[in-house]
Amino acid sequence: MALDDNLAIGPQKAARLYTIGEAADLLEVSVPTIRYYESEGLVIPIRRKSGHRRYSEDDLNRIRSLRKTINVDKVSIAGIKQLFALIPCWILSQCAEAVRRSSSVTTELNAPCWMTTDRNAQSKSESCRPCPVYTMTSDCTSLKQKLAQLAADSATPQAGA
Repeated sequence: MALDDNLAIGPQKAARLYTIGEAADLLEVSVPTIRYYESEGLVIPIRRKSGHRRYSEDDLNRIRSLRKTINVDKVSIAGIKQLFALIPCWILSQCAEAVRRSSSVTTELNAPCWMTTDRNAQSKSESCRPCPVYTMTSDCTSLKQKLAQLAADSATPQAGA
């Protein structure tokens, strides 16, 4: 998703986008730390046409949440990725059966769906940022609520079954 410095959200609202240096300063982390989170698939920055990274407030909140999970809750990056991999993205994203069968997303247990090996970099940046699975994983409360809803829905008998 190549954009300019502001991201249109809704009919009249624009969200501020930050450079990687500005994001690092606001988060009180180093630029290499943010790049590392990206390389591990924990954050997908917005890319300008020039290729430079831009970060929204949602991205900053995602990184804050990751930092808390890593430093306070003592969950490793590998552990976070495995937790993300357990999310049934094909249900949440309502993927077509053919897409699901042709993808490793249902068998990959060590990385979130947006990091599966059969997804290229362009696909990750363009289709995964707005995906409910990716956006939901930045806020543990909404993630827990959605997973509880999925569990309740799967426990409810289907009509005609």
